[in-house]
Amino acid sequence: MNKIFKLDRRNFLKASAVAGGGMMLGFHIPAANAAVTKESEVNAWIVVNSDDTVLIRVAHSEMGQGSMTALAQLVAEELDCNWSQVKTAFVDPRLNITRKKVYGGMATVGSRAVRTSQEYLRKAGAGARDMLVRAAAQTWKVPAGECTAKAGVVTHTASKRTLKYGALAEAAAKLAPSADVALKDPATWTIAGQPKMRLDMQDKVMGKAVYAIDIMLPDMLFAAIAQSPVFGGKLKSYDEAAIKNFKGVRQVVTLENAVAVVGDSYWEAQRAVRALPVVWDDAGNGKVSSASIAQFLDEGLKMDGAPVARNDGDVAKAMTTAVKTVSAEYRVPYLSHAAMEPMNCTVRFTDDGLDIWAPTQNAEAILNAAARASGLDPLKINVNLTYSGGGFGRRGGAAAGDYVDQAVLIAKAVGKPVKMIWSREEDIQHDFYRPISSAKMTAGLDASGMPVAWNTRISGHSILTTANPSALKDNMDVGFLVLFADNVYDVPNMKVDFALRKTHVPVGYWRSVNHSQNAYFRECFVDEMALAAGQDPYEYRRKLLHKAPKQLAVLEAAAKAADWGKPLPAGQFRGIAQIDGYGSYVAAVAEISMKPDGSPKVHRVVTSVDCGYVVNPDTVRAQLEGATAWALTALLYNEITLKDGRVEQGNFDRYRMLLAADMPKVEVVLVPSGGFWGGIGEPGSPPVGPAVVNAMLAATGKPSRSQPLIKRGGAASA
Repeated sequence: MNKIFKLDRRNFLKASAVAGGGMMLGFHIPAANAAVTKESEVNAWIVVNSDDTVLIRVAHSEMGQGSMTALAQLVAEELDCNWSQVKTAFVDPRLNITRKKVYGGMATVGSRAVRTSQEYLRKAGAGARDMLVRAAAQTWKVPAGECTAKAGVVTHTASKRTLKYGALAEAAAKLAPSADVALKDPATWTIAGQPKMRLDMQDKVMGKAVYAIDIMLPDMLFAAIAQSPVFGGKLKSYDEAAIKNFKGVRQVVTLENAVAVVGDSYWEAQRAVRALPVVWDDAGNGKVSSASIAQFLDEGLKMDGAPVARNDGDVAKAMTTAVKTVSAEYRVPYLSHAAMEPMNCTVRFTDDGLDIWAPTQNAEAILNAAARASGLDPLKINVNLTYSGGGFGRRGGAAAGDYVDQAVLIAKAVGKPVKMIWSREEDIQHDFYRPISSAKMTAGLDASGMPVAWNTRISGHSILTTANPSALKDNMDVGFLVLFADNVYDVPNMKVDFALRKTHVPVGYWRSVNHSQNAYFRECFVDEMALAAGQDPYEYRRKLLHKAPKQLAVLEAAAKAADWGKPLPAGQFRGIAQIDGYGSYVAAVAEISMKPDGSPKVHRVVTSVDCGYVVNPDTVRAQLEGATAWALTALLYNEITLKDGRVEQGNFDRYRMLLAADMPKVEVVLVPSGGFWGGIGEPGSPPVGPAVVNAMLAATGKPSRSQPLIKRGGAASA
């Protein structure tokens, strides 16, 4: 029997945020992961106040990617309200418990915020508009069909009488929602599909936006933490006497794999924890290094009997007929997320439960982590949602709860409100990293230079080893082989297999996940094939994509916008790449010149995208511009290396960010074909890196098969 939870009046009113004379509108929306049907559960998404302002609830996190505004645009478009009067509020994750998951999944990952919720959000808006129109019709005693709604006003067409939404709110709230409502044709959109300024922009520009790290509470203490420098290690001993006279130190709290110092200020606590002598048990991982991990992956490239994900035709036989063969091995390192707001969490225990503030990509994961660590019923935990200073995958999925667990346990031990902040070093050295991976590829070309066979072996550290080990069946992770297992290039004989390489390093979802490395492997190898065939890499791809019209369309759009085929200034070269992922299709062209040290100077990047429907063109462009900076930072500079089981990088001096002076000109071409909903946050970055590397191949004739391109002290060798 399911347990029935009840909200007390105070929390209900807080969650509902209903002002006097307002209404909470219910709509048919789906339970989590269920299709929209006429029997979908009713839930409140929209609050219409008597002053005509409209509050739209947002169940996803806002990390700077613009989801809050795009989701509100979808609702407001169908509601047909006045956009200038729209406000938003984050959904309290407890409501997803009490209302039986009617908000669906609250995780903001995988470019899913818009594409997986757009239908029921649009139905919510349309249903609300229908209720307001019917309320006006009842007031005027006329058929609802004689009334229309526009910009927050219902009009009786014949008499020209009007009523604003706020005046109709109370009456509309008493009506049952219609069983079904028609949605607008996207061609008629006036709010969605338009470049609206983001709703969070003004506060962020003016410095008024509140992030979790900004929270200040009465009597609050601060915690700084030191975690086992070797993954999997445990706390063995520490010498508290060494810091007993440090100013501002209140208490030392020990955890299984960490020790925290609690003080009157963060800097006092951080100074003390750095001075605290600690002995760690490295759990047998103290001798692991980048070299030993690289050898482990190389063994995976050579092993027999790797599980096969794709086996079209007969690769071995086709290879015997090839006129020419092309072979290459590519490698990428572990990468950190390095979000500007480091991991932090503020916790306050109360008589009723606890309050928590933490940056997140999944409010439900934060709630569950706090419940697990505190032992409290989730309904006694108030998750106060704020903006997040970046995420890129670090604050979602399996990585969402470690910092919350720590903060809850520390506050519980101290008995006062505590804000725990990870130093930048802790943040970089205790991440859930983008997996290390290697690829070995061989292609057989026919007399025309086109591939008749393509063999791929991927060796790497699957994210599922951390996120969901039970999903690894027979050591196969098909998701790790994306862009290969589902390779759209027309090659008649194709084999793809996988060598699972699990190390002690925790891995997680990093912006664009496995597309990030596999786009580099695949797209750079395509250019190597084109070079061996003596053909233009753009035209070569066009031939290979003749059965993939959407990929071909974005490829051609990027090439056209970048003036592919036209002469560049002396010393400059172009490269091109394309991918599909997260429901979208993206291509990029990079223009570079070569520096004397052998590294590239990126002058221009042109990116084209087809995401089906575009909700906010400005947000799409901003996401692709940001994705370019993200991709170039990783390609040029970033790697996580290990020595003695420990991460060697600890701050931005050794984990470098792209500087403004190195940011190229970015041009974004939108080619939305409609008919589907694709994501934007993830797929923009994967083609950028290989486009740059392919431009380097055009410049030098030599492939660049490992990242980063610029090692500390100089450029990487080709």
